[in-house]
Amino acid sequence: MSAVVVFPVQPGDPPFRVVQIRRDRVGIAHDLFDVLRLAHQAGLEHVDLDDPEDVRWLGGDKFRWTP
Repeated sequence: MSAVVVFPVQPGDPPFRVVQIRRDRVGIAHDLFDVLRLAHQAGLEHVDLDDPEDVRWLGGDKFRWTP
């Protein structure tokens, strides 16, 4: 199971994706840097955004940030 789960893009100004780490909702991300920042704040030092063991992308990959 991936430690980080990034949910599908939600409409907003700007659009965002909800981020869950270890089954806890930790915040929202507007881009890849936000995902990494949230992971680091949660104590994850190394997160490979391309490794499904680290990050599970729902509703699109790491490049999907618009609805």
